[in-house]
Amino acid sequence: MFRGIDEVDWASMEHAYGPADDVPALLHGLASADPEEREIALDGMYGAVHHQGDVYACTLACIPFLFELAVDPGVPDRGGVIELLTSIGGIEVDEDEVDGLDELDPDEIEGIANYAMAAVAVSAGSPVFFELVADEDPGVRLAAPLALATLHPRPGRVLALLRERLPVEADDEVRRALVEAAGRIALRHRPLASEAADWLSRLAAEGHPPGLRLAALAQLARCAPGTLPGDVVPVVSALLEGLRSGPVRPGPPGGEPATGDGAAPVTLIGRLRELATEESAGRSAPWTADLLRTLHAGLGDRVADRTALLKDQLSSPDPGQRLDAVRMSGGLIGGWRGPYEDLVRLVGAQLSDPEPRLAEAAAYALDGLCALAAPAGDALARRVAADPGAWVKEWAGGPPGLDPAVKALAKAGDVRALPALAAALERPEVPGDVGFVIGFLGDSAAPLAGPLRRRLREVRPDEDAYDRASPLLAGLTALRAGEAAPEVLRVLRSAPDYRGEWLRTAALRALGSFGPAARCAVPELQRLAGRPGTAAATEAAEALWAVTGDSAAVLPALTEGLHAEQARDRRTAASALGSLGPRAAVVAPRLRALLSHEELWLRVDAAIALWEIAGRASEVVPVLLGAWEENCHVRVRVAECLARMGPGGAGSEATRVLRAELRSVRRHTTSDGGYGSSHNAHGDETLLALCRRALPEDTGKGTTS
Repeated sequence: MFRGIDEVDWASMEHAYGPADDVPALLHGLASADPEEREIALDGMYGAVHHQGDVYACTLACIPFLFELAVDPGVPDRGGVIELLTSIGGIEVDEDEVDGLDELDPDEIEGIANYAMAAVAVSAGSPVFFELVADEDPGVRLAAPLALATLHPRPGRVLALLRERLPVEADDEVRRALVEAAGRIALRHRPLASEAADWLSRLAAEGHPPGLRLAALAQLARCAPGTLPGDVVPVVSALLEGLRSGPVRPGPPGGEPATGDGAAPVTLIGRLRELATEESAGRSAPWTADLLRTLHAGLGDRVADRTALLKDQLSSPDPGQRLDAVRMSGGLIGGWRGPYEDLVRLVGAQLSDPEPRLAEAAAYALDGLCALAAPAGDALARRVAADPGAWVKEWAGGPPGLDPAVKALAKAGDVRALPALAAALERPEVPGDVGFVIGFLGDSAAPLAGPLRRRLREVRPDEDAYDRASPLLAGLTALRAGEAAPEVLRVLRSAPDYRGEWLRTAALRALGSFGPAARCAVPELQRLAGRPGTAAATEAAEALWAVTGDSAAVLPALTEGLHAEQARDRRTAASALGSLGPRAAVVAPRLRALLSHEELWLRVDAAIALWEIAGRASEVVPVLLGAWEENCHVRVRVAECLARMGPGGAGSEATRVLRAELRSVRRHTTSDGGYGSSHNAHGDETLLALCRRALPEDTGKGTTS
């Protein structure tokens, strides 16, 4: 085996961590009879030779030797080698990347060339996988179909093989891999999509085992969602119910190393396997989670069907199915708009489940929903009240944080979170996220201003000052607690060198939020603003304007801030100048010049400031709408300005764009084929509210929640 391996000049090549002279040892390790050594070698291949999907010269040199391993029946765990080959050869180079080679540096060009050469080399060797689909090793049979579907240059032959192989394959997991391979072919080779969908539709029909039917439905959702049956939700629900009666997978053995006399080596692959084993323990069909995720991704904008399916899963007697549904609910709500009150209530019901993983997952899902979590408010309040000792989480190597149930309750605007937040402020180390969540409670959190001030007085001007003070300053800023101005001023004056700029920014932001109540800080703000051209001067001038309303005192520093080296400092200056309104008319020409700046966010802030100063919507709305289309993350900022302009001021094109946003089922940060996160929901709900405010009253709510 490995004839010629010593003739390769491995030392002249590199991988992710330096010279590749250790690659021969890794290849030999893959052929070892010792399972620990094989695992270490495979972990090394993914960690260094194929690091994060990269293909190096040494990766290319490994390909012939990996094929030797894959076809040798004496080598254990060949399925993992086939998966490695599939990953190395399955990266497609986009035409845009090839067309843009002239704009790339030599390292980037070499990387694209390596991907292309890997695809050619692995594709050339892929016919060997035709024989391996019937190998005696189930792991090989599991990996070979997906390798063929990804790599073989004649996908029609592969699809025919999959159909031939399915009736004679006895292993259920391998049968599902054959079905998944058909879906992959349909996605990669659209002329074969109809043929693959026809076969999958037959497999999804009655008469086949429930697991195979579910796998076929999931692949149909990926490659031909229009062919799914109209009653897909009750069909899937019935299949899940049937699968619950299957055998339960035992839990992982307790306390013993996997192999050998000592503890098994810590590898990424080994840890992932352990996590998968823990996740599937006690479940009859743990593999359904992947199929359901695939099904949900394929259903995409069919929010009603997806919601109904998740509600059914959340009502299952199987805690494993409910755990999957909780996680998928966060993805649905975070990625798509819809009426989710009942779904959120069912997620909240899991908070009291005796299965700790399920209850914890529900808390994390609700944490990202903010106001949308309100239907689960009672369930959250009960969980929080039941265990005061869990209000704060301690993390190894990092600051403490609030329990996700406490955060979810507070971010829903529920005053029942106040006792937990008050208790958190009494801890020796205040959790870093306290100040952030206080902002969601509004005036109802005013009783926390006193403890925040007291804890801020205790902050010493040392290297930990920023970590200690920033959550307190954030809370005081959210409350606009002007009575805390003396404490904030002390922090501003004593900011240490280490991360002092961050601390200064947080303190100035707090003073600015206090407005005239921070008049005691005026001399210090004047001193800082008197040094134009610095970031401190711009930030101090912004705060000084909020405190005094004296435009003449701040205009020089803010005008100079428009010429700052950093775009973020120019953005700060532009926003502050906008708040001056017509008093800052002298800077209008400079703001107009920034409307064509390459930095998108600076263009937007300059346009908004220009409108606030000059009031001419016609010269800024095209810039704002252009940014809207270019980068979805700027839409909330743009919508805030359009809402201030009102229906008449923004013009018909803005009205068209806003109405189109309200009609969209997808949240504005959800891309095609993307999977949402519950943490996306809050910003999108803010955007929807702003769009409605910017439009005439008869616009309607469209698809919004």
